[in-house]
Amino acid sequence: MKAIKKIHFQDIESIPQLIKDFLDRQIAGFSAHTFSLEHFENQIALKNDFFTAEQRSILAEALKLQLEDLTLAEVQQNNLEKITDNTTFTVTTGHQLNLFTGPAYFIYKIIQTIKTALYLKENFPDYHFVPVFWMATEDHDFEEISHFKTAENFYEIHEPSGGAVGRIKVHHPSFIHDFETEFKDSVFGTELILLMKEAYKPGNTLSQATKILVQRLFGSYGLLMIDGDDHLLKKEMQEIFKDEILNQSLKKSSEKTIEFLTERYGKVQVNPREINLFYLTDTRNRIDRTGENYEIIDKNLKFSEAEILNDLNRFPEKFSPNALMRPVYQETILPNLAYIGGNAEIMYWLELKDYFASLKLPFPILVPRSSFLFLKEKTLKKAEKMDLKTEEFFSGFAQISREKLMKDHEILKILEEKENVLIQHFAELRSAAELTDQSFGNLVKAEEARQLKSFGRMKKRLLRAEKIKNREFLERLEKLFLEIHPGKNWQERVFNFSVFYSEYGEAWLKTCLDEMEVTRPELIIIAG
Repeated sequence: MKAIKKIHFQDIESIPQLIKDFLDRQIAGFSAHTFSLEHFENQIALKNDFFTAEQRSILAEALKLQLEDLTLAEVQQNNLEKITDNTTFTVTTGHQLNLFTGPAYFIYKIIQTIKTALYLKENFPDYHFVPVFWMATEDHDFEEISHFKTAENFYEIHEPSGGAVGRIKVHHPSFIHDFETEFKDSVFGTELILLMKEAYKPGNTLSQATKILVQRLFGSYGLLMIDGDDHLLKKEMQEIFKDEILNQSLKKSSEKTIEFLTERYGKVQVNPREINLFYLTDTRNRIDRTGENYEIIDKNLKFSEAEILNDLNRFPEKFSPNALMRPVYQETILPNLAYIGGNAEIMYWLELKDYFASLKLPFPILVPRSSFLFLKEKTLKKAEKMDLKTEEFFSGFAQISREKLMKDHEILKILEEKENVLIQHFAELRSAAELTDQSFGNLVKAEEARQLKSFGRMKKRLLRAEKIKNREFLERLEKLFLEIHPGKNWQERVFNFSVFYSEYGEAWLKTCLDEMEVTRPELIIIAG
């Protein structure tokens, strides 16, 4: 396997403009939170001033308890011991507890986090950097995480849901039998099957299953896993949660940033609520304020102000941050320098900068994660025969087909030449018309619009005629497009890592790590 092309995010049409502008440092106030050694040096100083020895001690204690059921690699044990040292910092990514990791980009986020920690160690040898995976154990959207897809099958787990997904226990992992049937004859299929059976053993929670999976895949790289559903860690958030309950500070503090982002880029990724907290019982439900009291939505639970604050003081683990509060939780309890996330994640982190400032909490460096595309040699040969360049893989199918059908088309050339002449003539005519009365000028504009519309219709008819004429070519092109974009989506958003690991084993992870470029996000296309 080898990388045949690396395409920077700025050169990919489908990457959101907000992400491109952030990377280009075109958004006022956010430049210091982009990837550079200077920014990391500043972040180390900021975090060191903020993060206390007591916080490090609490974090170390919580991590030891959470990881005590795993046999840690030596490098993990070393990382865990160094957490209490004020020269140690973390680089973090996070994800939902998708069944058997879900889509492959789950893996890519972790690999980029590991490589970023290694990169920082090379450039700041006097410090120590620990890669951390934040498990989204408190999420309650079980339907979103309960499945994964391979090239051949769709796998799903069925368990009672509604509460924090990390607490859900595995009872009937029937999907394992079908997975074994698909992969038993693969080169590394047995390894995957044994891993799945170990992780999803009946009685394990989804939190335990994910820890086992991530440990087996990345323990040797020193990665530590953290579960926010934890009494010790939630105690660190009591004052922030109290302020949110009483004053709704997140929404108020982020209003200006959200207004700016909305005006410039349209709808923001996540809109804050009045209170950005859930209440955890057997289910996870929103906390809402009703007059002087507080209500747990869809539960027969109501609190006075004094009662809910007393509950927070006694049982902080019952209070769960939503998507916008979770970054604040993470950055409060970790000596963290950078967060590596998908484009959507980075976009909602950007909403929070002013809220972080109001808390006097250092806002981290944000790193959009890189992407991978793995292609077979035969797929590349088909693309070459059809004169399809790798850069064109990420245009829409409609755009690709139009470009291929109309390339060097004589009639289209004539139409475009005549259309340009028409535009030039009408420009001259408009200039003259402006010297006469208004009604004549309006007539010229209307006639120009009518004639240009006719040219548009002719070009559409020409394209339609070419599609009919080249139906076989279009069918082959669409089939190739679907090989590259299964389900008309990016490969990493559809296929599970098992599709690649079953063939190459740990060498696949090593290839991803070797080819990963951490200083800027890229789409890395690999042939194998």
